[in-house]
Amino acid sequence: MAPFRSIYEQEPKRQLTVGAALLVLAAFYSYVFLLTLAPVYGSTPSHIFHGYGVGIAGAAGWFAKEHIHRLSCRKAVYAVPVLAFWLPVLQYFVSQQSSALGNPTGPVITEVLALYPLVLLSVACAGKLVQSGLNLNQHGDLVAEHIPLLGSYVVYSASEHLIKAFLSRAIGSTVFLSRAGLQILIPILYTAAIPSKALLLAIPSLLFSLTTNEHLPLGYTTTALNNALAEEGFALVARQDSTTGYVSVLDNLDDGFRVMRCDHSLLGGQWFKKRPNYTPPTVKDPIYAVFTMLEAVRLVETATGAPRVDAETNALVIGLGIGTTPGALIAHGIDTTIVEIDPIVHMFAEDYFGLPSNHTPVIEDARAFVDRAKSAPQVKQYDYIVHDVFTGGAEPVELFTYEFISGLHALLKDDGVIALNYAGDLTLYPTALSIRTIKSIFPTCRLFREEASSEVGPDFTNMVIFCTKSPSFPLIFRDPVPADFLGSRFRARYLLPKHEVDAARFEVVEQGGRKVLHDKEVNRLHKYQDRGALEHWAIMRTVLPDRVWEGW
Repeated sequence: MAPFRSIYEQEPKRQLTVGAALLVLAAFYSYVFLLTLAPVYGSTPSHIFHGYGVGIAGAAGWFAKEHIHRLSCRKAVYAVPVLAFWLPVLQYFVSQQSSALGNPTGPVITEVLALYPLVLLSVACAGKLVQSGLNLNQHGDLVAEHIPLLGSYVVYSASEHLIKAFLSRAIGSTVFLSRAGLQILIPILYTAAIPSKALLLAIPSLLFSLTTNEHLPLGYTTTALNNALAEEGFALVARQDSTTGYVSVLDNLDDGFRVMRCDHSLLGGQWFKKRPNYTPPTVKDPIYAVFTMLEAVRLVETATGAPRVDAETNALVIGLGIGTTPGALIAHGIDTTIVEIDPIVHMFAEDYFGLPSNHTPVIEDARAFVDRAKSAPQVKQYDYIVHDVFTGGAEPVELFTYEFISGLHALLKDDGVIALNYAGDLTLYPTALSIRTIKSIFPTCRLFREEASSEVGPDFTNMVIFCTKSPSFPLIFRDPVPADFLGSRFRARYLLPKHEVDAARFEVVEQGGRKVLHDKEVNRLHKYQDRGALEHWAIMRTVLPDRVWEGW
């Protein structure tokens, strides 16, 4: 093995290149590590302490670089690629204890044991290489220390932003660009930057990742995962890393339902088990009543009293999920446009949940679509708008702002109906803020929750807000007829909303709060989103077994 001093004795350009590579790869792995935590702990909880921890680890690495350099006899840099290879192994075994560790304790412990040491060591070695390469000692200690520090921070921050932009488009496109694949690719890149015989110590971890890590999307690892899931009564139908998270389709073989998962939340589910004396409905029954409640937009009476005719109406659906609501609207003969940001969610809804192909798909961010649609020379308006965007354990608050909801108002016909699904804790500030924002735009609204209130502890639930543009005509549902149910007993039971919530409870503006939510203020709600996401995580752990979440 070449002596370690050779790295520091090479030309300054080479030292700067290696130092910059270490910073770029540390930023790369930091973001990828978050992506691998999300299926087990949820995307929002995984972020809570991540930035603070990485910042502290990086700062500690920079200011301890001389000590690390001296204590390791200038060989610490050789340990960086080896540690990078072992990270997924450490994370894999710690994640198996996610239920015992809890949330957000689990993500913190996992990062303390795996990611933070890598960041600390990468920054320490990069700092020493950058300082050696720049060789600014002749300009004084202040310049020699702070110029490399500033430059390293700029390189790390810029890399982080570029990597996020790259993965937002490329993740899942190949095996090596999957979450688990990236945990092999990044150590290989570390190895290219710092080759050494010490990498022999990484061989066991690489073998584990290639042969045993069930998160790697290969045929034999998927078979191993399915064997493990079978013990819990589940089967993996499909999985794919995508722009909004890790998306998979799972069958519950015992109870007979299929779900689509995105990270640590469920986008929806359908019953597929045949029951005696029950003819399958036109659109399969969902496992959650809220999706059937959304279909009740058709039942809202017009202000003029004229009946609505399905064949002459159109609908805009913001957020697809598994496609239960748009599927029902299409089955009723309604011309339906679906806006969904994630192409994999749309593909899985068609391939595995029976979403009819006779709809207009728009694979785009809803904000961009609405901005463009409301600014068109001839604005296309809709009889019905369904807003159903919950994912990742928290509502995307940017889709509940005054500006976005006003855009939907512009796209709704004067006699149209909008239904918005809000999932969250009704006792928290964001819920009241969102309701007030909606009601400030739509003058007539009624709120219905999925289930009756337990009146004990947190009140996390799904709620549907039905609104119209008419300020003088009350929002009234007509009595449903058999054709409304599409041959479904489930719809006969849940289509007509039952558990109404008094909107007046949300009118009081909290001290220091806002009456309505504007785009520029969404960052003020992050701490509330964190709490709601943690509540949602606990709920999801009662819906599917721990092994299913941990196996992703």
